[in-house]
Amino acid sequence: MARRKEPTARQQRLGAELRKLREAAGLKGREAAALLGTDSAQVSQIEFGTAGVSEERVRRLAAHYACSDVDLVEALAAMASDRTTGWWEEYRGHLPTSFLDLSELEHHAAYRWDVDFLHIPGLLQTEDYARALFSYMNPDFPETELERRVEHRMRRKVIIERPSATPYRTVIHEAALRIMVGSRAAARAQLTRVLELSEADHITVRVIPFGLTGFAGAGSAMVYAGGPVPQLDTVVRDGPHGTVFVDAEAQLGRFRTLFRRVEAVSLEPGRSRDFIERLAKEL
Repeated sequence: MARRKEPTARQQRLGAELRKLREAAGLKGREAAALLGTDSAQVSQIEFGTAGVSEERVRRLAAHYACSDVDLVEALAAMASDRTTGWWEEYRGHLPTSFLDLSELEHHAAYRWDVDFLHIPGLLQTEDYARALFSYMNPDFPETELERRVEHRMRRKVIIERPSATPYRTVIHEAALRIMVGSRAAARAQLTRVLELSEADHITVRVIPFGLTGFAGAGSAMVYAGGPVPQLDTVVRDGPHGTVFVDAEAQLGRFRTLFRRVEAVSLEPGRSRDFIERLAKEL
């Protein structure tokens, strides 16, 4: 199998999970290689995602590693056998790799949670809102680059609009609702769009108002994508040096707790809709 020059985050994740299983079993790379009848360099490439691995090999390795978590093994085998060429591949070479990795992650997610404090979450954004946001953040972009990013963001919404829609829960701070990204008309249209989407059975929108006392969770902004098993969940965060994909078990547990705490102090969905509707009428 040809070596990959640029493995996706999903391919890297599969390799990383296999490495965790090997290390938990107390085996060296050369020992895993002997089990597969290959060399340690091949095992290293598999674990870094630069080389593919078959479903059959995943099962063999899991058996030799004495992994008793059947659900995890099945999920890893499914990842190995997946040959999806998603719509996001049309943008390879035209957009940052992290954009494509996020789209692939969302495509496979069992559920999505968002917490946002400064902007409307991407899955809920209108085209005008996204264009104004990208234009402000990247004022020197040529028109084609700008429109490509807007188009990509709009296409990402397929996961909450398709027939088998992904369950989606989001908590949005009042600041994000009040900041007018673009014109007043665009801001009103954006709030209206959030209200429309919040009526869907699979979408839950909650609001944190400015007046909430004792709230110190503004650092908990996140995108949380649920995997087929909890070990394969992923948190996506935007940092000063780009997008970071978090998958360490301890960190995932921390972000699950943070989301539940933020959700618990937010307004319940009905009151949140009333709150957003009131803000829209003020514009």
